[in-house]
Amino acid sequence: MDLISEQAKPSISLQKMMVLFLIPVAFSSVIQSFGQVVSTIIVGQTLGEDSLAAISAFFPLFFFLISFAIGIGSGSSILVGQTYGAGNISKMKEVVGVTLAVTLLLSVIVAIFGGLFTESILKLMGTPENILAESASYAKILFLTLPIMFLYMSYTTFIRGTGDSKTPLIFLIVSIVINVALLPMLMFGWFGLPAFALNGAAYASVLSNLITFILLLVYLHKKDHVIKLDKEIIKNIHFKGDIIKTLLKLAIPSSISMVAIAMAEVAVIIFVNSYGSEATAAYGIVNQIAMYVQIPGMSVSIAISVFVAQAIGAGNQENVRQITKLGLKLSYLFGGALILIVYLLSEPILKLFLTSADTIGIAKGLILISFWSYLLLGHVQAISATMRATGVVLWPTIFLIGSIWVVEVPAAYLLSNFTSLGINGVWLAYPIAFAVNLVAQYCYYHFVWKKKTIKALVYD
Repeated sequence: MDLISEQAKPSISLQKMMVLFLIPVAFSSVIQSFGQVVSTIIVGQTLGEDSLAAISAFFPLFFFLISFAIGIGSGSSILVGQTYGAGNISKMKEVVGVTLAVTLLLSVIVAIFGGLFTESILKLMGTPENILAESASYAKILFLTLPIMFLYMSYTTFIRGTGDSKTPLIFLIVSIVINVALLPMLMFGWFGLPAFALNGAAYASVLSNLITFILLLVYLHKKDHVIKLDKEIIKNIHFKGDIIKTLLKLAIPSSISMVAIAMAEVAVIIFVNSYGSEATAAYGIVNQIAMYVQIPGMSVSIAISVFVAQAIGAGNQENVRQITKLGLKLSYLFGGALILIVYLLSEPILKLFLTSADTIGIAKGLILISFWSYLLLGHVQAISATMRATGVVLWPTIFLIGSIWVVEVPAAYLLSNFTSLGINGVWLAYPIAFAVNLVAQYCYYHFVWKKKTIKALVYD
């Protein structure tokens, strides 16, 4: 898909190209969430709700420790998009090589840290004793194999930065198929394999990522893809000051944002854990469903980031605001439709995962109270993606962190402990925080960012 030339054409062409790019991105999110849901159903219906709670208790810690790598990936996609948009393929490959070097270093550090301190941190988080050992064992497997996952994630990010959203979708499907096929074999010991129980889910995830990453690299070489791992990229796998400086300028605020979100989730799950393992399981399942609800907003933000970065690289700055407006329309249209479906079918959806009536009741309360506000989050993600793609990252990060730590976490604590809302007070904190963040981001976007001069971030 040649986004560069298409962006120079009339607006209908831009709309068509954005939708065509967005569809594979959205399907990627749907399929990824579906794969996680299938795994969760298998775990919940065979190993029980304690195993589900074990995964739920671990997730905020995992998200916290991979936040820096996600930030690096977010920053690199902007630089790849701008250099590709400018037609500077040599510089683009240099950006890819340097990013791989940074990603490898980070993944090794996080793997070692996670492997050594997982159980201690889970204890500090107040993880219930009946799921602590199982959660820690599952976590260590994923942490120690993080370099595989990080490299695979990085490469799919690079590919999207060039405007190719179909290839990541194809290989995500491959990964999900492999994972679902391996899951029962490794959990239950089929075909003479050892029965690893919940750890089998971790091993299946690791092996599917490894196999898919290898297949992806082979495919890119056979197709002579612009982002294939060739000699030029390999020779650039080192630390280069100017690129790292620009990359970190984008990545550090993004990473801090991710860390702030992860730490907030850690705080929230501590509040939730105090209500017992049923509440923990409900929280984990609703988070799985929330991944679907957030797909339109997240997909649109990815599309906006790529299109804006390439527009800047190609010198088509006049398209930037039009891209944002189109993205917002798509986010509200598809996001609103999806949220309505979940509201109408919340109970049958929850019964796919849960068997306890009490747990279903807790989960249903979370959905009813908070899911409408993901439309506000989608709006925030759209305007934030626009600003970040132009190199403006500091204030969006400050507003995000403020909404989380000054609004969400205190509200969750106060409403759940000092009102009659109980655990519903935790759920209500989400829409409150999303609304505050939207007001702050929009004011900055409208009154400050629109007055800035937009220019490329990387030069020869």
